[in-house]
Amino acid sequence: MLHKHYEQYQEKIISLWVVFLLGLLFHTQLGLMPLFHGLNIITSQSQNMAEIAPIMWLMLLFFVLPMAAIIGTVFTNSRRYRTIHFSFTVLYTILNLSHLIADIMVQTDLYQIALMAILFVIGLLINIVSWQWMRDRSQKSTHQHLTQA
Repeated sequence: MLHKHYEQYQEKIISLWVVFLLGLLFHTQLGLMPLFHGLNIITSQSQNMAEIAPIMWLMLLFFVLPMAAIIGTVFTNSRRYRTIHFSFTVLYTILNLSHLIADIMVQTDLYQIALMAILFVIGLLINIVSWQWMRDRSQKSTHQHLTQA
């Protein structure tokens, strides 16, 4: 069993990533809600899926990478992973901020801007906890903790 001190960081990070992913899902769902009321949501002049395939792949990647981070956080406590993970969270915060700014500039619906602001704050929380986890002085890996139990 992992030492309780490490579990606290990892549990917080995993919980925050899950909340972030739920927010991403709702961001998409919120954009689709007008369809249920018979309203048009078309914002692109694309004629086929091939034209938007790169966007679809980027969306998939943007969603799958936090899933990989969750799995990595469950199974490792190595200092190297913690550093990589923190850098990854900073990248996501920058991407979220740029998305929020883009939404403000194109004057999208206020509820989408509010949700993006919430996702940005969640990202900052992930940054803070990941920073704390990365700065933790212990060099023991999860494997070492498991073998000592």
